[in-house]
Amino acid sequence: MERGSLADNLQSNSISWDKRFVIAIGTAKGLAYLHDECLEWLLHCDIKPQNILLDSNYQPKVADFGLSKLQSRGGLNDSSLSRIRGTRGYMAPEWVYNLPVISKMDVYSYGIVLLEMVTGKSPASTFRNYQNQGMKEHGTLASWVREKKNVTASNDAWIKEISDPMIVRNANHGSSGPAMCGRRQGYKTQHEQSCGDASVF
Repeated sequence: MERGSLADNLQSNSISWDKRFVIAIGTAKGLAYLHDECLEWLLHCDIKPQNILLDSNYQPKVADFGLSKLQSRGGLNDSSLSRIRGTRGYMAPEWVYNLPVISKMDVYSYGIVLLEMVTGKSPASTFRNYQNQGMKEHGTLASWVREKKNVTASNDAWIKEISDPMIVRNANHGSSGPAMCGRRQGYKTQHEQSCGDASVF
């Protein structure tokens, strides 16, 4: 694909918030297609930035189905899905606890990708917060974000605190950022028109 993977673009810090938003919406549409619109139920099992490829217009394509599992809609409790699949940091907790495998596991991984897109931080990083004059270490990106949200009084403050500094700089210069996207009038129509059809590759 012309623009490489989402991981390459996040690492080089080369994509604006508006492009990240389009990529997030397109990826969600691709997953919705796999989970709800295919005749057979398809669990990807390895949603991560390396498996989201971008075309020349930054339209995402969900790729690398090497760990995926195709199931009939009636066979969701198949024991062959009990083996842990995916990439550390992006795997849903259900894999570890050997719970029934459902499409929400891909949705969890997608949520981690969203957090990575907003924060600019890899889920493999070590996250620390200072609390009560002591340092508290969090094991995951999700728990670090949750902690920031719980200790900050205002919604805008915690979002700005976790946001990728590049996004915050652009927002200060007139571009939109995560805290502003929900308030823009007409953003749904504008972004839906630019997203186009999501697809899988």
